[in-house]
Amino acid sequence: MAIIGFIGVGNMGLPMARRLQDAGHDVRCFDASAAALGRAEQAGLRASASAAAAVDGADIVITMLPSGAHVLDVLLDAALPLRDGALVIDCSTIDVASCAAFHEALGRKGLAALDAPVSGGVAGAAAGTLTFMVGGSAAAYDRAQDVLRAMGKTLVHAGAAGAGQAAKICNNMLAGVSMLAVSEALALARKLGLDSGKFFEIASKSSGQCWALTSYAPEPGLVPAAPSNRGYEGGFASELMLKDLRLAQQAASAGQSPTPLGAAAASMYAVHCANGRARLDFSSIILLLDPSRARADAKETT
Repeated sequence: MAIIGFIGVGNMGLPMARRLQDAGHDVRCFDASAAALGRAEQAGLRASASAAAAVDGADIVITMLPSGAHVLDVLLDAALPLRDGALVIDCSTIDVASCAAFHEALGRKGLAALDAPVSGGVAGAAAGTLTFMVGGSAAAYDRAQDVLRAMGKTLVHAGAAGAGQAAKICNNMLAGVSMLAVSEALALARKLGLDSGKFFEIASKSSGQCWALTSYAPEPGLVPAAPSNRGYEGGFASELMLKDLRLAQQAASAGQSPTPLGAAAASMYAVHCANGRARLDFSSIILLLDPSRARADAKETT
C-alpha cells in the first residue's frame, strides 16, 4: 500500500481521501481551511499541520483544490519536500495554462505528474464511482491506476499532459449547455399548456433525449434521484458550473475556437449565481428561465 499525501479535503477531497484510506493506503491530509481539516480528523483521517508535512515521504501526492493558482502555489513551493520518484496527481479542475505550468514544473524536477479531474460529484466521491479523465504519460497512468480505482469506477487515459483538463472543461461545457436547453424546453412546454410528465415521457424517448433530461431533470417529479426533488440542494453547485464554463471560454479564446453556446451558458449562469443561487445545483437554472416556477419555489421554502 502507498503513502499518500492528500492536499485539499473539502467537499470532494474528503470522501476521496476516505476511499483511499478504506483501501488500506496510509493517507496524510492537509487543507488550508481549519474547518475542513477538522472534519477530516472527525472522519478518522490523519491530519497534518502543513502541506509539507502531508507530502513528506509520500509515494503519491494528490491535490484537490479550487483553482489553478492554488495548485501552483502548493506544488511549486520550493520548500515542499516531494521525494524523488513521487507521483503527483492533480484532481482539481483548473485552467489549461495552469495545468501546463504544473506539468512543466514537476517535469523539471524529474517527477511524474498527471492531471486527473473528475466527474460524478460528491455522491460519486463518497460511493467511489467517480470518472477520472487523465492526462500524462502512459507510464505515470499505469502507476496511478490502483490508487485511482480506489476512488473511481471509470478511468480514461485521455492522452498526454493536459488532456484530462481539456476533456473535463469540454464535458462540463456540454453539460451546462444541455441543462439550459432542457430547462428552456420544459419552461416552454409548461407555457404552452403541456403536462410536464407527458412532455418528459415523449422527449425522453425521442430526439430530445439526453442525460440532462433523463438522469438529471431540472423539474421536480420527473427523475426521483435528481437534485430538483431536494430543493436543488447537493449535486454540482451552479457556481462550480460557472467556473467550468469560464474555464472553457478561456480555452476557447486561447485556441480561437468559437463556442457561442458555451458563451451564452456562461452568461446565463453568471446571472443565476448573482441572483443568490450560486450554491444550488446547476439544474436550478430552470428557476431563472421560468419566473413563475421561481416564485413557487420561494413560497415552498419559506
